Amino acid sequence: QVQLVDSGGGLVQAGGSLRLSCATSGRTVNRYSIAWFRQAPGKEREFVASDSRSSGMTSYADSVKGRFTIFRDSAKNTVYLQMNVTKPEDTAVYYCNAGGGPAGPGGYWGQGTQVTVTS
Repeated sequence: QVQLVDSGGGLVQAGGSLRLSCATSGRTVNRYSIAWFRQAPGKEREFVASDSRSSGMTSYADSVKGRFTIFRDSAKNTVYLQMNVTKPEDTAVYYCNAGGGPAGPGGYWGQGTQVTVTS
């Protein structure tokens, strides 16, 4: 069974950094591509970043490219999203997702972690 637990969200000033974690069960990180999506109030959930299991390539939304980095630690079964140079528009609930990518989400979700960037 695939289980994802998101953590690391919080309050940060614009320009600051935050690291989100997605702890996974079993060998999820070795079996699935892992992605991060986010949903801001009143908006649809959107793709943020992904790490492809098959190609090893990472993908990013244009809005976060150059500021966010997704990476995995297979030994810890954990995928991270390093958020640098944050902006108020990054405020959202961030969700880890297994099996997803730029084309859309996979079938497994974490519970979400709130990120609030203040100006």
